[in-house]
Amino acid sequence: MPEVFSTIEAMRQWAACVRRQGERLALVPTMGALHQGHLALVAEARRRASRVVVSIFVNPLQFGPAEDLSRYPRTLADDLDKLQQFGVEGVFHPTVKEMYPDGPQPTRVIVPAMSAVLCGRTRPTHFEGVATVVTKLLHIVSPDLAVFGEKDWQQLAIIRRMVADLSFPVEILGVPIVRDEGGLALSSRNRYLAADEVEQAHSLYRSLVYARRLYEAGERHKWRLLDAATQILEQAGLSPEYVELVHPESLKSSPDILDGPAVLALAVYVGRARLIDNIKLGNTSALSAYTALNEGG
Repeated sequence: MPEVFSTIEAMRQWAACVRRQGERLALVPTMGALHQGHLALVAEARRRASRVVVSIFVNPLQFGPAEDLSRYPRTLADDLDKLQQFGVEGVFHPTVKEMYPDGPQPTRVIVPAMSAVLCGRTRPTHFEGVATVVTKLLHIVSPDLAVFGEKDWQQLAIIRRMVADLSFPVEILGVPIVRDEGGLALSSRNRYLAADEVEQAHSLYRSLVYARRLYEAGERHKWRLLDAATQILEQAGLSPEYVELVHPESLKSSPDILDGPAVLALAVYVGRARLIDNIKLGNTSALSAYTALNEGG
């Protein structure tokens, strides 16, 4: 079973010992309720480092006042069982009081422009909370490598920008999205879906794939691609919060005529579950295994 560290000092001491031994250390930050998407991150971390730490911390700073902090799933015992199967040596599982002893963190880390677009429009403090807690985790663990999923492309882009701007000595690795058999991106919030909502949720990926096929057929008009994806969602009875094309690194809105790579990103409520997904246009090298196997024709 992984060793569980509940204090910052204990985690620091363990990580420092690993570094003194000259071993490469990877960190996989999570909020727990682990599924195969998380475990794909852990597997990649194991391939790239000799020692792996997984953090499990439901970070209150990244939840808005009307969001699901209180009902966010907490499944520590099950999570530890899953991590043991992957040979994870350490789990950092602090309390909120340990991470924020004086209450809501008075010091915040903000990547302003990138945090104000896409999900940031309706979740204005979310990425501030993400950037702050990731900064703390990187300082506490001091890993050589930190692994994140590409499902939340905006989060990944913001963390990469933050690490570059603040000169963190850490490699940030993105791992392709893991999907179920119908293409739904795996998420801890998928458990909120009722049985009849799962098929609706599958339309998210269908909309992205449809737009990508148009792009691969030569369509470069941004609004035609966005309209095509939106129509698939609406046919499934969904009203998207947003469907947008942005630059993969800066998250700036793509030009009306695409002249380079882009990420097609969307957010949709399916029942009470707010789901996000994305797909890359112009670069198929990092598509998920599901996509490569099932959408090649």
